[in-house]
Amino acid sequence: MTRPDGRPAGGSGRATPAPDGAPRTGDRPPGGAPRGAALVREPSPRLADGIVTHLTRSPVDVDLARDQHRRYVEALAAHGWQPVPVGDGDPHPDGVFVEDTAVVVGDLAVLTRPGAPTRRAEVAAVRAALTRLGVATVDLAGPGSPDTPGAPDRPGTLDGGDVLQVGDTVYVGRGDRTDAAGIRRLRSLLEPAGRRVVPVSTRGTLHLKSAVTALPDGTLLGLTELLDADGLPSMRRPPEPEGAHVVPLGDGGVLLAASAPRTAQWLDDLGFAVTVVDVGEFEKLEGCVTCLSVLLPGVAAGEAAA
Repeated sequence: MTRPDGRPAGGSGRATPAPDGAPRTGDRPPGGAPRGAALVREPSPRLADGIVTHLTRSPVDVDLARDQHRRYVEALAAHGWQPVPVGDGDPHPDGVFVEDTAVVVGDLAVLTRPGAPTRRAEVAAVRAALTRLGVATVDLAGPGSPDTPGAPDRPGTLDGGDVLQVGDTVYVGRGDRTDAAGIRRLRSLLEPAGRRVVPVSTRGTLHLKSAVTALPDGTLLGLTELLDADGLPSMRRPPEPEGAHVVPLGDGGVLLAASAPRTAQWLDDLGFAVTVVDVGEFEKLEGCVTCLSVLLPGVAAGEAAA
């Protein structure tokens, strides 16, 4: 297990940051070649105004959030994911949760239509970043201006945080932000590419990936009380709720929040390489480690890199 500075944690399993908080660079793939690009978005000055649905609002320290975000991005870079910034001087309170705006499946990025209307303007900057990277995109909403009043066929909604990919299976949460029409539209886009789309009902949680994520070997980590698990393979329950959120980094590595120290020790004991980052300010807004990036395997960041 590694600490936020990337060095091995001690025998206690506790992750303590070094003074500079910088992760090591030795975890890159052999030869230092990048794994791909990672879309990331700076926290807005208005971050504290972000939407809160299932939690009681608590004060957010924007300066601390920016520092936590910087260390999160450094951790991705240390494992070969080249950061690509989205937007500039971002005015969107929830824009930092960039995962919700795009779903990347193979060589295609599906630009979503977020369930919260105030978040739909976030998609434009993500589209621009993907275009700079040469990634093909398609709109969930389809062509035209679907949000124009009186439009005959209003599209569905879908947040990227509701989409969990495990092999060729794409699990999609049906809950607060993603509706049935959004799931049908995503299925129509992905099934021709050989993906199987499986809807999963959620309850009492913002997104599917607030309740379940997948380890590098495909094992699901989840909280069964927050979803209908009938359509899912068997899940392992992490020692604490925050441990249900992991980002696979490659070569058996995972990114995990500092708020799940027992899960970090458990995963380390199971043979996974765990990198711990503090995302506490984002957790106050129902965010987690998955929300803060969109990984694009095999995509070269080039001049778009941070």
